Amino acid sequence: MPEDPYAHLKERAWREVAAIDEALDRGEIDEDGWHQAMADLVVPAYLAADTPWGGSGKSGDDELWTWSRSLIADAIDRDGSFLDVGCANGYLMESLPRWTSFDVVPHGLDISEELSALAKRRLPQWADRIWTGNALTWEPPMRFTYIRTGLEYVPVPRHEELVRHLLTFCERLVIGVFNEQIYEHDTEELMRSWGFLIAGRSERAHREPSMAYRCFWIDP
Repeated sequence: MPEDPYAHLKERAWREVAAIDEALDRGEIDEDGWHQAMADLVVPAYLAADTPWGGSGKSGDDELWTWSRSLIADAIDRDGSFLDVGCANGYLMESLPRWTSFDVVPHGLDISEELSALAKRRLPQWADRIWTGNALTWEPPMRFTYIRTGLEYVPVPRHEELVRHLLTFCERLVIGVFNEQIYEHDTEELMRSWGFLIAGRSERAHREPSMAYRCFWIDP
């Protein structure tokens, strides 16, 4: 398969992630090893970040953070609870209420105990709403109006399972934000191939003209 010339725009550490995926495919590591390798790649960078958006995995400045992430708020159409899967330092939880006119109660989940602890230190008023766990197997203490996730939090063969699992605990599942070539809709097409209907979508221009920031949502 030819190398994707846009891969570096979709994932800053795409070479490292690809190597971890390939190691899993070859049986050199199991899924626990995959999660550990991903944590070894991501967690130190997030903990060392000197901006709150950097600690949530976004380079650039706060203006770019808002431009590239606030489209998630387009999925919010009523008051309710909002779980951010892969919450890292909690900056998306913190940002979301100012991006929407609806009353949302933020919650967070991260597989890394270090990142969950960081989120609790940053947001002590919400510490009891931040959990540590693997989204693929985690059983939440409540249902949520909204859950936001990325597919990249689990190995590729588990993507569909992640979506189906999270849909059992929410009224709307938001996928994204992710980077995608403007003339492709591979992620939505993948969802349709699994039998899901896309309830809505949002898109913004990327600083690279051939790309777009995207998210979409599914209602069970």
